Amino acid sequence: MASYIGLEFAQMFRRFGSEVTVIEKGPHLLWREDADICGAIEGIFANEGIAIRTEAECIRFETRGQQIAAGVNCAVGQPEEVVGSHVLLAVGRRPNTDDLGVEQAGLKLDPHGYIEVDDQLRTNVPGIWALGDCNGKGAFTHTAYNDYEIVSQNLLDGRSRRVSDRIACYGLFIDPPLGRVGMSESQARAAKRDIRVGQRPMTRVKRAVEKGESQGLMKVIVDADSDEILGAAVLGPGGDEAVHCLLT
Repeated sequence: MASYIGLEFAQMFRRFGSEVTVIEKGPHLLWREDADICGAIEGIFANEGIAIRTEAECIRFETRGQQIAAGVNCAVGQPEEVVGSHVLLAVGRRPNTDDLGVEQAGLKLDPHGYIEVDDQLRTNVPGIWALGDCNGKGAFTHTAYNDYEIVSQNLLDGRSRRVSDRIACYGLFIDPPLGRVGMSESQARAAKRDIRVGQRPMTRVKRAVEKGESQGLMKVIVDADSDEILGAAVLGPGGDEAVHCLLT
């Protein structure tokens, strides 16, 4: 399925030599990304021989001997299927808090198993903070690192940083990777912001060309009145790192 983890594993198994089909119910791969970014990712996958099926309205599974048939479409004519040896159902994650002994420490968990924290990542037990995937505040690497920044600066530097103040930042670790920060174009337009959008394909980025890795693009969304950068996406070599330049 076309989640972030699903796409990472799809490319990985394709490079291991497997035939891979990505099945997604929505109109494009990643629901929170702009259509042009998703289109570029689809192009990258197509170049590697990864099949993509979006708008799959009849997702179902059936075992057939040693194989599994995945339903894709049944709107017209015979139901359409993709048959393979394995299915990766990437629909989310749960925290591994069931073996931490949190009950012995007196920590509270929410109904989904996440450790409950306040806006500064403090748990209900004085002197204990919860960072990263276990707190349910964001399951991306960049987010977990920001958890560390919030706690360390509050404890050591006398700051008063809060989760609610942070700018969203995360990465999709395919090759080339996608780095995302702030608002997408669709989010900005939904918020009725007057915006300007700038794009540059990686074919016009010298480092990408020199490395022979010129797939992808850079995209920046700017407030038309204040020139404030509202968000950006960098799909290309080092995109997951380069996006940090827009956070400083």
